[in-house]
Amino acid sequence: MSSLTTSPVPVSAAHTADLVVFGGTGDLSMRKLLPALYHSDRDGRLSPETRVIALSRGGLDDADFRGKVDAEVRDQVPADDPAGWRRFLGRLRHVSVDVGGLDPQGAGEQGAGEARRVGRRSGWETLAALLAGHEDRDRVFYLASPPRTFGAFCREAAGAGLVTPRSRVVLEKPLGHDLASAQRINDEVGAIFDERQIFRIDHYLGKETVQNLLVLRFANAFLEPIWNSLWIDHVQITAAETVGTPGRRGYYDHAGALRDMVQNHLLQLLCLTAMEPPARNDREAIRDEKVKVLQALRPITGGEVDRFTVRGQYVEGGGMPGYLDEPASTPPTEESCRVETFTAIRAEIRNWRWAGVPFYLRTGKRMPRRTSEIVVRFKDVPHSIYPGGTPNRLVLRLQPEEGIELHIMAKEPGAGEVTLKPVPLSLSFGETFTARVPEAYERLLTDVLSGNPTLFMRRDEVEAAWRWIDPILAAWEASPGLPEPYPAGTSGPAGARELLGRSGRSWHEEES
Repeated sequence: MSSLTTSPVPVSAAHTADLVVFGGTGDLSMRKLLPALYHSDRDGRLSPETRVIALSRGGLDDADFRGKVDAEVRDQVPADDPAGWRRFLGRLRHVSVDVGGLDPQGAGEQGAGEARRVGRRSGWETLAALLAGHEDRDRVFYLASPPRTFGAFCREAAGAGLVTPRSRVVLEKPLGHDLASAQRINDEVGAIFDERQIFRIDHYLGKETVQNLLVLRFANAFLEPIWNSLWIDHVQITAAETVGTPGRRGYYDHAGALRDMVQNHLLQLLCLTAMEPPARNDREAIRDEKVKVLQALRPITGGEVDRFTVRGQYVEGGGMPGYLDEPASTPPTEESCRVETFTAIRAEIRNWRWAGVPFYLRTGKRMPRRTSEIVVRFKDVPHSIYPGGTPNRLVLRLQPEEGIELHIMAKEPGAGEVTLKPVPLSLSFGETFTARVPEAYERLLTDVLSGNPTLFMRRDEVEAAWRWIDPILAAWEASPGLPEPYPAGTSGPAGARELLGRSGRSWHEEES
């Protein structure tokens, strides 16, 4: 089944699988994975025998886990399907498993250490017994856990005899914190699983608008002739959030916006916008073209980092606290003062199609509005006979309401002098299509269960992204300067406007 097709998979075509979720009682599982799996079940994309097995240290039995899911997930799914909800709960299992390489007390008192080893072994034995006799099924290990756990989990799963030729493993982002750590994780996981069995997930690639970007470009004739530097002035890719980091400062101090959003989400959107037309719609052709884009990115190094990048950190504003004042379990540190909650970057792609076209990447916390969008700004008409015209723009909106808008110039009604006004030709997925727009994780989980890796990242893709990001990180860490402050609830630091203003450009919302 093509990854670009949106019709449900009929039950007869659904693959029977055991989906084993490590971190199965965590936030990601409860907010995203289990609701997505319920909708897949309701739409007939799960075979009747497919099971969802949650692994955690929680000490729960099946009934406890189902009760937890019923209490925490029930209000995220429709209330008109009680029978379907009961059927979905019946798929759920729980096994208490402790991954040994992660036990911080592993070097402690000998008796306690032996008890932990026995408990850990019995957990893996319980899981092995639950999976025994179903080796003919696809077996998917979903690691909804920090990247430092990936290698240890894979080693222990293999040691327990759970990895079969029909196994797959799903790795959540971020994959490491730099190129070296990403390579180490890839080596550890790759020692157990073949590359064809590894699915590195980025939920942005499951969004309908992202998939429609490929359809828009490669299934319509009118765009491709002008999708190049002759007609396009620049591209803006934005992921803005109104929320801050309450309770997450410990994570964000070590991640920051560049690692958390740019290295994965925004670079993936850049790749899909800029890639060459693949020879065919299959699992490797699209990924091959994405890697070529990353390899063609002009490196930003040394003194160029200050010229082509901006980093900021939100401070108190609009009644909202600053980053350093957000509720957290520990007080802010020197690292807290240096972490960026906003970044904007001017990127360039060195190839024939895009030479000279800047791609502006921007992401931030505590912004005025929540939005993720790609804005393709076309060049001015060669000779305008009407005053007051503005260039055409193609806007692909990923959230909050997915859709596509083409902004064109039109004449305002009325006699007398011709007055121009920019107006959008709008495609709202919610209004145009009667079917429910699935969440990103629904699409991606469907592809995992069917073994389709098209919308997942290959090892060379992840590492190419880190090679471009690492010099920027190194320059920021070596710089004595701090991120530029911006009040919470505003559109970021002044440097972000200057980044475009130096070439006479401005951000999309400032032109609207």
